[in-house]
Amino acid sequence: MLDDSAATAETWPTAYPEGYAVVDVETTGLARDDRIVSAAVYRLDARGEVEDQWYTLVNPERDPGPVWIHGLTREVLAGAPLFAEIADAFAERLADRVLVAHNALFDWSMIAREYARAGRTAPVSRRLCTIALAKELSLPLPNHKLESLAAHFGVVQQRAHHALDDARVLAEAFRPSLRAAARDGVRLPLLECRPLTEWSDSPAGGARIGHQPSYEHRPPGGSASYGSYGSYGTWRPSRKRPACPHPNPGRYVPGQPLKQGMRVAFSGDTSVDRELLEDRAFDAGLHIASSVSRLTSLLVTNDPDSVTSKVAKARAFGTPVLDEAAFTQLLRDVAPAGPGTAPSGGAVG
Repeated sequence: MLDDSAATAETWPTAYPEGYAVVDVETTGLARDDRIVSAAVYRLDARGEVEDQWYTLVNPERDPGPVWIHGLTREVLAGAPLFAEIADAFAERLADRVLVAHNALFDWSMIAREYARAGRTAPVSRRLCTIALAKELSLPLPNHKLESLAAHFGVVQQRAHHALDDARVLAEAFRPSLRAAARDGVRLPLLECRPLTEWSDSPAGGARIGHQPSYEHRPPGGSASYGSYGSYGTWRPSRKRPACPHPNPGRYVPGQPLKQGMRVAFSGDTSVDRELLEDRAFDAGLHIASSVSRLTSLLVTNDPDSVTSKVAKARAFGTPVLDEAAFTQLLRDVAPAGPGTAPSGGAVG
């Protein structure tokens, strides 16, 4: 455990945020059209001290999903408020704070989609993933599960997969993590949040998503039965980007800026919605590659130890690899394209 006096007023980084909202949501599943069934927020001050807590059930208007995990049945959720009815109270606790979550990609995505369905945007501009922070701190964890992070800091879980208790556990583990980062001058892995507002309940708004697995009565290890829950829409129709107008300058060189025309491939989950991240890269003058080849300049992945084909090819070809946070920083200052006549081409490897 980190001594509370380790990060004093004199050493506390002035660039650190002024407040945090530690969040956990339980959901009907993992897909883009799944819904939140419960949500909890612990608000923390700049040093990680708890200010208050909040918890609510949410009626998902559909099958509640893996009841054996979160314990919330149809009967329990029948009288719960709809998300639109708790959106203001939720927003009040998120406003002007960094959203903190364990695997922040998932929690933020679910929250952003619920607000989009309600015709709203969540008041969050930045997020911090405690998995990424644990990696920045080089914590000796056997894995990146919440229970492992909690055990490392001596935090006792009481009700795993209950949103309020998971948020409490994370808040108690985040406080010493934050102070360790401040003590050692570690850059917090803060990522930009771009609230998503595109949502359609009509198949005309994008690819139709109509059939979802019914989890409520499925035992652990059992097979899912399927039921129709209507069309929940999609974010946006797929589209083909125009060809990158710049020549490929070759591979990315660590320590140097990105250059327009570089071929960038992505692998695995990203904290910023993948399509938005690709849009930002394309707008900066980079070529978005759908696969990895000898011509690929850079692979962006948050899991360089994964066994995906893109990671395997990057290793084989010696393609440089960066995580999302480092790549996002580099996107702020992309060097202009050098002289050349051969364009980088369309969205191919």
